[in-house]
Amino acid sequence: MPIPFTFPVILLLFIIFILSNALRIMREYERAVVFRLGRYVGNRGPGLIFLVPFIERMVRVSLRTVAMDVPPQDVITRDNVSVRVNAVLYFRVMEPERSVIDVEDFLFATSQLAQTTLRSVVGQADLDELLAERDKLNMKMQTILDEATDPWGIKVVTVEMKDVDLPVEMKRAMARQAEAERERRAKVIHADGEFQASKRLSEAAAIIEVHPTALQLRYLQALTDIASENNSTTIFPIPIDLLTPFMQKKLGKPAD
Repeated sequence: MPIPFTFPVILLLFIIFILSNALRIMREYERAVVFRLGRYVGNRGPGLIFLVPFIERMVRVSLRTVAMDVPPQDVITRDNVSVRVNAVLYFRVMEPERSVIDVEDFLFATSQLAQTTLRSVVGQADLDELLAERDKLNMKMQTILDEATDPWGIKVVTVEMKDVDLPVEMKRAMARQAEAERERRAKVIHADGEFQASKRLSEAAAIIEVHPTALQLRYLQALTDIASENNSTTIFPIPIDLLTPFMQKKLGKPAD
């Protein structure tokens, strides 16, 4: 009597085992790359998919954008400055079958390619270009990586350098350079102010030469400025014209 009941149980367990291996649930952002007896037969998903037991196999591939950190790289720039640069890479799989068939591990391959590209691009740039034109270098790296990963069905969205670490000696040299540049600008501004003031003084001298009365007005203005100061000692300027007769008399010359 137990034999008739044993066979249905075994059959039921076998069916459950087959269904558990044949049915797969793919999320909205996932695709199944299906191989039948080792040959690629297409992509399936999202949702519930069915695989022929023992005949078909699948590789699950995510279509979401991947943010990959590029480890810090020691690079020597074109002007022989040693720097340490790291970056972040954003990419996504556009063709799941190519990312599985054409490359063994697309994540590892993309990471290695990003590291070599970062070293190559930074090594071809000067330090000033690396610090001031980072967007240009990011765009250049994105173009190179996008072209290199296109056969793998991968689209590089963007590449961003996160940090540029300089040696301590270079930081000190750059600080001295910045300080010297600020001093230079200050001297240029001061010299430009002196030049403009000299031009104004020359114009004022030309006006006073034509109108001598202006000198007396300026003299009175100077007296007003002196009187407004709360000083214990007051310097009173006397026009040289007032002393000319006394000087001529001292020298024995007739006064005009």
